[in-house]
Amino acid sequence: LLVWLRRSTHYFVIVVVAVNSTLLTINAGDYILYTDWAWTSYVIFSISQTLMLVVGATYYLTFTGVPGTATYYCLIMTVYTWVAKGAWFALGYPYDFIVTPVWLPSGMLLDLVYWATKKNKHSLILFGGVLVGMSLPLFNMVNLITVADPLETAFKYPRPTLPPYMTPIEPQVGKFYNSPVALGAGAGAVLSVTMAALGCKLNTCTYRWMAA
Repeated sequence: LLVWLRRSTHYFVIVVVAVNSTLLTINAGDYILYTDWAWTSYVIFSISQTLMLVVGATYYLTFTGVPGTATYYCLIMTVYTWVAKGAWFALGYPYDFIVTPVWLPSGMLLDLVYWATKKNKHSLILFGGVLVGMSLPLFNMVNLITVADPLETAFKYPRPTLPPYMTPIEPQVGKFYNSPVALGAGAGAVLSVTMAALGCKLNTCTYRWMAA
């Protein structure tokens, strides 16, 4: 059993990270967060999804050593999310309301850096991390613009179990900052470098675990 667990360590990590990314996405589509917190919610979840993407994709990419793996990992995250969204759809929510961030372009950028730098891990961490951190909030906003308006949806599809004190309120847009994409991209670009390094380190650690 222990030998089997060691050989399966990489796949366990990949599944755990992808599932957590999916859960973050479901929460990012929660209309209470969008209506009560508006762009604050957008920035927080853009950053969290960026970090989950970059650590999992970097881990998987360095594990296989094949450019294109990061894009495949993003595809896994997307499929998981759409399957999970089916449950929300069954509860009466419109299917385009639970927002799915556009992960694939960011994964492609990560693969491109890995390929262009001839599989240099340090370049992958620095350039790849920055590109993913800066691109995902932008792609996420483009995606968000194309879906149903969260505030309108909140009143059209009220939760049957929503207590009175949690009734959606008009969001205070622009109260703290005026550019959620810029804030998300700036913070994501810095933090993603660290998470990309963590992804590479996790790959090294699991190799040692498997070889033990």
